[in-house]
Amino acid sequence: MNKLLIATAALALASVGTAGAADLPMKAPPMMPPPAMTWTGCWVSGGIGYGLWNQDHFGETTTGLVQLEPNTTSGGRGWLGRVGVGCDYQFSSSFLVGAFGDYDFMSLKGTWNDPLAAGPAVVGDEKETGAWAAGLRLGYLPYPNLLTFVSGGWTQARFDQINFSTNTIPSVALTTGILAQTYSGWFIGGGTEYRLPWWQNLTWKTEYRFSSYRSQDVAEVVLATGAGIGLSDHMEKNVQTVTTSLVWRFNFGGPVVARY
Repeated sequence: MNKLLIATAALALASVGTAGAADLPMKAPPMMPPPAMTWTGCWVSGGIGYGLWNQDHFGETTTGLVQLEPNTTSGGRGWLGRVGVGCDYQFSSSFLVGAFGDYDFMSLKGTWNDPLAAGPAVVGDEKETGAWAAGLRLGYLPYPNLLTFVSGGWTQARFDQINFSTNTIPSVALTTGILAQTYSGWFIGGGTEYRLPWWQNLTWKTEYRFSSYRSQDVAEVVLATGAGIGLSDHMEKNVQTVTTSLVWRFNFGGPVVARY
């Protein structure tokens, strides 16, 4: 009889223990961390900025390019708009490489001047109206949402026609000038790009760029006919710009998890 009571009590205690364990809350599985955003992918951008151009030039003969006067410096400045496209590849947690191209709509106005011309000094309005650039960039990520980069590549700039006039009061328009020209050269730059917290595909980019263009010997002509007058100008131009842009980034097939 005693053995029966002991066995019954042990069975009751075991049942109570099992029921209590069943009532305990289950431990939730550990949560997976959110996937790290990658900078790998392509993008489009649009922004505004400010630019300065500077040139050294002197008059010379068209035949033989004999320099006729000392070097003169002139320049211009103004606002610009920039649109661009590109693709980046993040190859580690901290570095990426990319290729890009962009175009600047510009109105950088200045004055071409020839103070040593025979008779009254000759001047003319000169304006850079556009430039395109294509190149590569190398980026470093000090933080996952902040990119710093350096860039470089090839560029061309377009300058409008220069209509000569005398630097007198009143000014007298001349029939000569310099036709619109395209200059080619290289650029180097750098900046930052910040991933905006409220929209992961949108970044804010700020960039400085210095462009240096190959020297050209540009003929002075009769504007109505394009006929040369036996004189040319040796031009050496450089341009500096600072721009700020919004960049829309996308990845084909959706977000890609960065691999570290």
